[in-house]
Amino acid sequence: MSGKLFHAPFVDAHPGYAFKAITERTKNEAATKYPQVKTYRTIDELIADKELDLIVVNTPIQTHLDFTKQALEAGKHVVLEKPMVITAEEGRELEALAQKKGLILSIYQNRRYDSDYRIVKEVVERKWLGDIREVQFAYDRYRPQPGGKIHKEGALPGSGTLYDLGPHLIDQALQLFGEPEALFADIAMMRDEALSDDYFEIIFFYPKMRVRLKSAILVREALPAYSLHGNKGSFIKTRSDVQEKLLLENVVPSLDNWAPSPSSEDGILHTEINGEVVRKTLPTPIGNYMEYYDELYKALTGQGPNPVPAAESIRNIEIIEQARKSAEEGRKIFL
Repeated sequence: MSGKLFHAPFVDAHPGYAFKAITERTKNEAATKYPQVKTYRTIDELIADKELDLIVVNTPIQTHLDFTKQALEAGKHVVLEKPMVITAEEGRELEALAQKKGLILSIYQNRRYDSDYRIVKEVVERKWLGDIREVQFAYDRYRPQPGGKIHKEGALPGSGTLYDLGPHLIDQALQLFGEPEALFADIAMMRDEALSDDYFEIIFFYPKMRVRLKSAILVREALPAYSLHGNKGSFIKTRSDVQEKLLLENVVPSLDNWAPSPSSEDGILHTEINGEVVRKTLPTPIGNYMEYYDELYKALTGQGPNPVPAAESIRNIEIIEQARKSAEEGRKIFL
């Protein structure tokens, strides 16, 4: 799914890239949809292609270290899917290798480009809630039966909801609020058939603020994805970004506004502005994952910075490691 939805359509549609090759072990779906691409049956063949400058590693997390190391050793820039790696130590190894080789290693934190996150970011930056004191980011789903993806739901290192969805929530919290002083985590398996965690709650402790990051798998009627409360007011927002839905429908992405969110899902702002209490909906800005690939193109051509440097995702993995320690020991961890 990652290759079909989140990478190939953007590489193919962006004018700065030439989509040249893909690894597809048995099928020929890529060549059917993108006739110009070569299909390789092994990773080794793909990485050995001297025409390639950039390789996207979007395989299961358990392979990220080896495949990314192989690509960097071959002199290729790399886009690496989240979660970056299983351990922060592995992340630092890849970061050091990329720096040694003078290559760009960029992590695909696409949810930074969601419409929902953008309006939350605007509310925070404009200080519409005053001093923020309490925050909850939730990424809930209703999947009472495991989906059968062993790398995500099996009894493997790096599997489970904390590694799958945690990097999105942790990354957004760190981007908006910076480093917490401490954290406390509860991690569990809620489904009878679960082999890895399918529930987590992490509390970030700041001097005068608490940020709660939560994901559960048995939520049929979801609460708002974003809830923020300050000394002047509140902002509530459902998860409504439509990009994944449109990509599933084979809508071709672009740098233009190709995926507007429905106005029925606009967030509710209830606060005080210039001494007046207001309660109104806030239009949701348009999200666009193409902006990640556009920023990456500029970085590759010397026109801008790496949109998501490895160090930022290494920090996400460090937080996950500390959250696991907190849950295992049943205590607050000071960072």
